Amino acid sequence: MSYPARASELAIQLRLGLPLAAQQAGMVLMGLVDSAILGRYHPDALAGSGIGNSLTFAVSCVGLGVLLGLDPLLAQAIGAGEHGRTPRLLRDGVGVALRLGALLTLIVLAMPLVLGPAGVDPAVAAEARVYTFARAVGVVPFLLQVALRAFLQAHHRGAPLVVAVIAGNVVNAALDWILVFGDRGLAELGLPTVGLPAFGALGAAFATSLVTILTVAYYAAACRRVARPLPRPPGPPASSARAIVAVGLPIGLQLGAEVGAFALAAVLAGRLGPTPAAAHQVAIQLASVSFAIALGVGATAAIRVGVAIGAGDHRAARRAGLVSLGIGVAVMSGSAAVFLLWPAPLAGLFTDRAEVVTAAIPLIMIAAAFQLSDGAQAIGAGALRGAGDTRASFVANLLGHYAAGVPIALALGFAVGLGAPGLWWGLTAGLTGTAVVLVGRFLWLTARPVARVEARRAAPP
Repeated sequence: MSYPARASELAIQLRLGLPLAAQQAGMVLMGLVDSAILGRYHPDALAGSGIGNSLTFAVSCVGLGVLLGLDPLLAQAIGAGEHGRTPRLLRDGVGVALRLGALLTLIVLAMPLVLGPAGVDPAVAAEARVYTFARAVGVVPFLLQVALRAFLQAHHRGAPLVVAVIAGNVVNAALDWILVFGDRGLAELGLPTVGLPAFGALGAAFATSLVTILTVAYYAAACRRVARPLPRPPGPPASSARAIVAVGLPIGLQLGAEVGAFALAAVLAGRLGPTPAAAHQVAIQLASVSFAIALGVGATAAIRVGVAIGAGDHRAARRAGLVSLGIGVAVMSGSAAVFLLWPAPLAGLFTDRAEVVTAAIPLIMIAAAFQLSDGAQAIGAGALRGAGDTRASFVANLLGHYAAGVPIALALGFAVGLGAPGLWWGLTAGLTGTAVVLVGRFLWLTARPVARVEARRAAPP
């Protein structure tokens, strides 16, 4: 692998990946703002929104993963010079998002039923219920957003993604403040009061759902501008919905398994009381920022590896994956250093309750320990996605989190009595095992690219 080739690949990935990482981080920033505002409203609201967000996102991630099946299909079509196929792929992706989103919305609405049997503190459970119900409205728009974003990023149109996330965060922050605090929030913004009640967690959830809907409208307009000049391929349009689901379902199961483990940890933290649950929410929001950036790098890896596979350039596919992993190591090392150096100030961004800050500090330190593993597994899954190998990611997450991570979390958190830190050491074990398997799988798959990667490309989805 020559230095000029690596340098060229790095430059391409930075140009493509920076908007994607910024867009992913911007989406997570909405959750950070929700948590920071709710942490100054009431600890129960902070803890409840954390559990509600974890449950909603765990279910939505199945749909997110299915729609990520568009990534390799779009990238390989472009790599093969068949740009005219991409609008049809987008059309079918939107259809999948609508049908699957309707089903997942029903599941999200039913998720609060687990809170009582799970032993979550009643006050925290009440906040989690209203938050989850309001967030359910945004499940279908969220999946539509994923499909539209895949089309834009495959065509290297990163500007609309960045614009939407900046504007969305501004609108979300303003709506959060007003809806969470009501008239008090209006007065603090210098606006006239209108008798608006304080909605707490419900207001934060509604603001996030509304911003998601507005983002979909903006993405749709951007996609129309990209698709309009593309040539239409001859012949009747063939549906690719089955191919999207076939490629994406293992990704959805993989993400559902991974995020589900963190959602389970949030529910288990809720059993420990409002303060540990709130501390868990503070730490998980901080860890979510670096994870979101890693997801953006993973999306870049999926595109670059997929384009190389579509063009039949197997050495370029391996090079793209390794460059993405190198970027991930740099990013996650930086976030680990930040977590280790400033855990208390970071926790103080989310709450003014001293007991919550104190409980969050050890969790933030543990989050520093799993940064490299978290980044490696996200980017490794993206590289494998571009190569067409999505089943390995699901199996690795299932074994890593549920054969190792969750049992260790339960043992340390409850049997040994470590509480929330014990839960987080279990999450660390699951992430580390998953990362080792995924990176090893990518290195093995591309060690003899002609024999192995070509077989993946030729195999029917």
